[in-house]
Amino acid sequence: MAHVDDGGSGREVNVEPNLVPFIDLMSVCIIFLLVTAVWTQVSMIELGANVYGKNTGASAPPTDLRPVNIDVRITERGYVINEGRNSFRVDKVEGEYDTENLYLQLKTIKERNPTTDAVSIGLEEKLTYDHMIVGMDIILNAGFPEVSVSTN
Repeated sequence: MAHVDDGGSGREVNVEPNLVPFIDLMSVCIIFLLVTAVWTQVSMIELGANVYGKNTGASAPPTDLRPVNIDVRITERGYVINEGRNSFRVDKVEGEYDTENLYLQLKTIKERNPTTDAVSIGLEEKLTYDHMIVGMDIILNAGFPEVSVSTN
């Protein structure tokens, strides 16, 4: 209780602050904070899942090897893989993308470059994103846990 001096009239005035509006304001702020925090978590996509790129710990890769830039481009004719300065084509077979050959090529590249974990993937404008999702799955299964999307 708060005491207010009224100038000597002999009567004390008790003032109690009303805390209900303050509690209402704080509860609204907390709810708003919780709702926005949940939506920011839902909007994230994790591409480098630990399931695909687990290190078995059997042997450490040599430290003198440097990572190589690897880029996978999806075109109307098939896949184009750029490994540093080398380029490989994986053409369509009977009108369908040759995903098995792409997987084998990426596995071979991973064996040559064990310290490289990152691959960028790009898509021609005319194609749908379904092709990119399939390509990302193949890259992850080939042992490259860090997949980035290229806009070029």
